[in-house]
Amino acid sequence: MLKLENISYFVFENGKKKFILNKMNLLFDEKKLYCITGPNGSGKSTLVKIIMGIFAPSTGKIIFNGQDITSLSVDQRARLGFSYAFQTPVTFKGLKVLDLMNIACGQKNDLSSLCSYLSSVGLCARDYINRSVDKNLSGGELKRIELAMLLARNGSVNIFDEPEAGIDLWSFDNLTKIFEQLRSKTQIVVSHQNKILQKADCVIVLKNGNLEKIGTFEALQTIIQNDKCAKLRGDNERN
Repeated sequence: MLKLENISYFVFENGKKKFILNKMNLLFDEKKLYCITGPNGSGKSTLVKIIMGIFAPSTGKIIFNGQDITSLSVDQRARLGFSYAFQTPVTFKGLKVLDLMNIACGQKNDLSSLCSYLSSVGLCARDYINRSVDKNLSGGELKRIELAMLLARNGSVNIFDEPEAGIDLWSFDNLTKIFEQLRSKTQIVVSHQNKILQKADCVIVLKNGNLEKIGTFEALQTIIQNDKCAKLRGDNERN
């Protein structure tokens, strides 16, 4: 179980505090998919970066399975089973896909295992394992490889920051299948897309750094669809 207690994050502008997040209290259980949504600038990415340890909260605590992990680094949280898929995947000059998959698993993978992970994201292992994870790969390819790494890690808490970004005609249907594969874990997904929000056990709506609403997609559908932000309504989602 992951628990956020009074999490706030602020910066100083002209000598005054500007709150990006304000007193967040949230509980994330195992075997559930949580979607965090809201207008641009509402604090969604900041929140998941704090959960992962990329940012440190200004105030509050993060408790994981009874342990206070507020001060733990990204690496320390990764060792506890936290995984993070960036909105824009990073490149690794000089590293091959095979190397990254082995790092993700903590051991060497045989071809059968690599085929399983990569085929789950629509890639052929034989075509990709010896390719470098650099700018020669498209954004969609990098995104798929990152998702395959997350599957290989099989962590306890899986965080996705707008996983639909950069996804090509491989489509949302296959992306949501990954969420199904990870159903036994805690999943936290930042997304604007209705097709993803509908899969969630719980939708968390942020606005101006505050927790606006929390509930099922069905219960919050009016709020989501009536929001002025087109991305939040899902107007940009692919057919």
